[in-house]
This record gives sequence, C-alpha cells and structure tokens, in this order.
Amino acid sequence: MKAKIRLYVEHPLGPGQDVSLSRDQAHYLFGVMRLAVGARVALFNGVDGEWQAAVTTAGKRGGVLTCDTLSAPLGLPPDLWLCFAPIKKTRTDFIVEKAVEMGARRIVPMGTDFTNSERIRQDRLQAHAVEAAEQCGATYVPEVAPLIRFDALIDQSKDRQLMFCDEAEAGAQREPDEVSKEPWCILIGPEGGFSDRERSRLQSLPNAHTLSLGPRILRAETAAVAAMTLWQTRYGDW
Repeated sequence: MKAKIRLYVEHPLGPGQDVSLSRDQAHYLFGVMRLAVGARVALFNGVDGEWQAAVTTAGKRGGVLTCDTLSAPLGLPPDLWLCFAPIKKTRTDFIVEKAVEMGARRIVPMGTDFTNSERIRQDRLQAHAVEAAEQCGATYVPEVAPLIRFDALIDQSKDRQLMFCDEAEAGAQREPDEVSKEPWCILIGPEGGFSDRERSRLQSLPNAHTLSLGPRILRAETAAVAAMTLWQTRYGDW
C-alpha cells in the first residue's frame, strides 16, 4: 500500500537503501505523526524518484527508513522559471508554494526599480518549496535562487522566451504568442509595477512577449498564479 506521508531527504534512494533521519525529521514522524517501526513513508530527493520505505529504527532524536519499492519516477516540470519581485513575507511564501504546485522548475526572486524588499531569506523560502513538494506529490523540488537584479536577470535570460506580465495591459485582451519552444521565464513585477525603464527594455527584446492578465489589475501573488495557469495550459504539461 502506498504511504500517505511523504518526506524529502537529501540522501541517495534505491532498493535496500537505508536513510538516516535528522532530529527534526524524527520528531515529525515519531513525535507528531506517531509512526512506529514497520510504518510506511514515501521518500523523494529530487533525483531518484519516489520510493516507498519502511521505518526500521524509531527514536526521539533519530531513526532509519529502508527503501524497498520505486513508486514514481522522477518527474521534471517544464523548463519554466517564475521570476517575481518579493513582496510581504506571507504573500511571498504563497508565491513560492504555488510555483511548486503549478510546475515551475526554478523560482527566482527579482529586484526591480520599485521592489519594496531588497532582502530575502533564501533558506526559509527553499524550506517552503520543500514542504509544497511534499504535499503536492511532486518528485522534484525547484531551486529558490538568490535575489537577482532585474537587469542581470534579463542579461542571463537571452536564450529564454520571456512572458512579460504588464499591469499596464489590463483589459487589452492580449494573449500569449504562439511560441512553443522552451525554455521560458515568467516575469511578475512588484506592487508598484515595472518602471518605465524596465518596461521599455522588455518591449525592445525580440524574445519578450507582453501579456494581459485580464481586465483588472491583479495583486502580485494572484498575477503569478494567473500567469502560470495561462502558460501551463498553452505550453506546459497540463
């Protein structure tokens, strides 16, 4: 029977492979979830797929799980980056969580002219990505990249199609261009939108595609979900 509890581990997985648990993982499995020796847990590491494992040692400060069956192969999402300007803490957490659920391969916080927050806790956001992958059945965990400035990101994305979600296009009824080639990058601006300078640079690029997200101006976290939905239904793996 397939395990209901899924756990991300930084350890090779394979038949007969023993996986030692950290103190926090042991506390979660044996203290919070009340598992005992013989219980089943699904493990994944973002490389080897999902493996069913049995608890072979259980303790307050550690434990061991032993893999026995491959239950799902590694499923890579499309080569899509979600690039967004950080906003308030809980709303940034929401964007990271939904990006994982909706199939981004990389999550890139982006500093823009109007970005309110110039710092992020990359480790905390990466932990949110792991939790989202555990809950949504993913076998791959996207990297949450360090914060990068807008111009540096554009310079590094010359081989990508850029979906430019421009709040100035609200109500313009513009749809994504008929371009199917990967890789792609979705750009979501800050609460104040992209600056005129940033908008002009994007509009001048041959690989940038300006997109309207409907007749109303959306909050940044809503725009991220809307843009990924449009991209996935047209170019992705939905």
